[in-house]
Amino acid sequence: QVQLVESGGGLVQPGGSLRLSCAASGRIFSIYAMGWYRQAPGKQRDLVATVTNGGSTNYADSVKGRFTISRDNAKNTVYLQMNSLKSEDTAVYYCHGVGTLYWGKGTLVTVSS
Repeated sequence: QVQLVESGGGLVQPGGSLRLSCAASGRIFSIYAMGWYRQAPGKQRDLVATVTNGGSTNYADSVKGRFTISRDNAKNTVYLQMNSLKSEDTAVYYCHGVGTLYWGKGTLVTVSS
């Protein structure tokens, strides 16, 4: 059984930082690229960033230069460091095994003063 469990969301002021974590169980982590996606209220779920098992990264234009995705293969964990947060970053953030059916349940990030 593959499980993806996100953590680290919360309320932060504009300009602040948060670090999200996604702990993965099962063989998925060593095989697949991993990604972070987000869904704001009333909007579709969009790609934020992906990282391959070799460490190559890809980012949505809206987060380039502010967010950093990384993975620790020894810990089966993928991270999303989010800096210079804006109100438009408010969303539920989901962890996903790219190319698989596996998604986490999400963690809410709220950017507000």
